[in-house]
Amino acid sequence: MSNHSNEPLDLDVALSRIRAQILPRTDARMEVEVVALEEALGRVLAEPVHTPLALPPFDNSAMDGYALAEAPEIDVSGRTFKVIGTSAAGHPFDGSVEPGECVRVFTGAATPAGCRRVVLQEDTDAHGDEMRITGSPDPRSNIRPTGHDVEAGTLLDPEGTCIDGFRIGRYAASGISRVPVFCRPRVGLFSTGDELCDLDVPPEALPAGAIYESNRHALMALMNDLPVEIEDFGNLRDDPEAIRDALASAAGRCDVIITSGGVSVGDHDHVKGIVEELGALDFWRLNLKPGKPLAFGNIGEAAFFGLPGNPVSTIITWLLIARPAVLTLCGATPRIPVRLTARLSSEVAHTPGRAEYQRGHFRGMEDGTIEVSITGHQASNRLSSFAEANCLVEVPKERADLKPGEPVQILPLSEL
Repeated sequence: MSNHSNEPLDLDVALSRIRAQILPRTDARMEVEVVALEEALGRVLAEPVHTPLALPPFDNSAMDGYALAEAPEIDVSGRTFKVIGTSAAGHPFDGSVEPGECVRVFTGAATPAGCRRVVLQEDTDAHGDEMRITGSPDPRSNIRPTGHDVEAGTLLDPEGTCIDGFRIGRYAASGISRVPVFCRPRVGLFSTGDELCDLDVPPEALPAGAIYESNRHALMALMNDLPVEIEDFGNLRDDPEAIRDALASAAGRCDVIITSGGVSVGDHDHVKGIVEELGALDFWRLNLKPGKPLAFGNIGEAAFFGLPGNPVSTIITWLLIARPAVLTLCGATPRIPVRLTARLSSEVAHTPGRAEYQRGHFRGMEDGTIEVSITGHQASNRLSSFAEANCLVEVPKERADLKPGEPVQILPLSEL
């Protein structure tokens, strides 16, 4: 069954239609598990996380020096104080400090009861149990109060947060050893085409007219940082019955199916029609270059993405369309891609009609601006255009050729 029209969609319209279908499916199917912190990297929080204690959990010294009872605004220059003990990290001084007394204190150590400031070590001269102020003490307290970072009960992260190394550090500092996360959705991955050959065939034995299959390898690598379970179904030959059986089987086992190739209008492009037989297509063409023939729909309960077969088109449509949808299926809060303004270093040829995403390399300039260059010929078969690329250069559909020095929007690959 088909719900789509033949009109190609702009990227923002396609993404909106995908979200409208993915979000209800996500809400209905997400399951939760609790994992140890060391297993949480890359996972998505299923519940808000609050800190059970204040950070730091006690007043502590920001510097090496001497803790005094005198307030920071009191001038203590030239005065002598009695040293009554030491407070080191993990070994606090068990007592209180009175005016005229001090405690030797080290960075991160608990400040004793009664202390209102820490005088820096370099502003003092100590001999035996006496310390004399020799410099001009810092007028600040140099004490980090309890809760200086976060108060007890503070929300650290909301549901839908992707857990990175920085967050793991915060959770560990808060004494959180286990976190609730969404279970990994299962992604079924296919490539299609009689011309594709596996990597176990040596180059000298590559059949005439054959090429090595690269799309599955690229997609599996690009999914490596996502909290998904990948099921690699290999390459499907251009055989309608084999494709039908494989897709039907995968739909019963996977939350999302991703194919590359077979969704255009050629005589051997069978995938699109078979998806329409087994499920439904929402759309199958985009106003996008590279990546016009992209199909989205469902086979039963499984979401379906039919990516184009040309390698660059596969990667571009994965980054811009399929990846954000899969992240949503993982329970992650959708986010808008980061766009920066850069200045073109050379001309960009473009025919109005489709938005284009060319591969580019951007760099910071001495005047604080960003300059971007195009990484060679942009044909959709040229994986080498990604070799030096660190961004996509966005060319609006209504624009013709762009001139050197013109401002353009770029999408850093690290943020996609």
